[in-house]
Amino acid sequence: MIDKEKIRQAVALLLEGMGEDCNREGLKETPDRIARMYEEIFAGMEQSPKEALSKTFEVQDGGMVLEKDIVFYSTCEHHLLPFYGKAHIAYLPDGKVVGLSKLARTVEVYARRPQIQEQLTTQIAEALMKYLEPKGVIVMLEAEHMCMTMRGVKKPGAQTVTFVTRGIFTKEPSLQDEFWRMMGR
Repeated sequence: MIDKEKIRQAVALLLEGMGEDCNREGLKETPDRIARMYEEIFAGMEQSPKEALSKTFEVQDGGMVLEKDIVFYSTCEHHLLPFYGKAHIAYLPDGKVVGLSKLARTVEVYARRPQIQEQLTTQIAEALMKYLEPKGVIVMLEAEHMCMTMRGVKKPGAQTVTFVTRGIFTKEPSLQDEFWRMMGR
């Protein structure tokens, strides 16, 4: 559970450590604003994708389902700076499908945690395999990391791409080819 009081105290200490006066007008409410913001952007810490993926619908013919360009925002656990981009999820149903918004909700659950992109990609794929039980899953994330844009190498626009396959997509390259065709690549 997020402890807003500890966050307030930490932000005040951080501001003081930077040489700021926490009592000046522009900063008086900053610790409280940051605590409320963290409660929102790290809401995934207390959520599970199980609820979102539990409502399914039966299907006879399980052709590939692709939901692409799901915008996400996350926070790099190494620098506590944002990374953001698009998630692309494909799965091959095994008798049941889930509402399309539930795929985006699954991305949100994991993106709203301190995270690294590689782990985020894997967590989404594993959750879909566990709760949806499809024949297979592909998850691809494309993101820009502010830790590379604002500091360090300072390379704005650089995209990090992560790609995970599970189930039948791992064993049958023709299904990966179909994914790329559906992606328009």
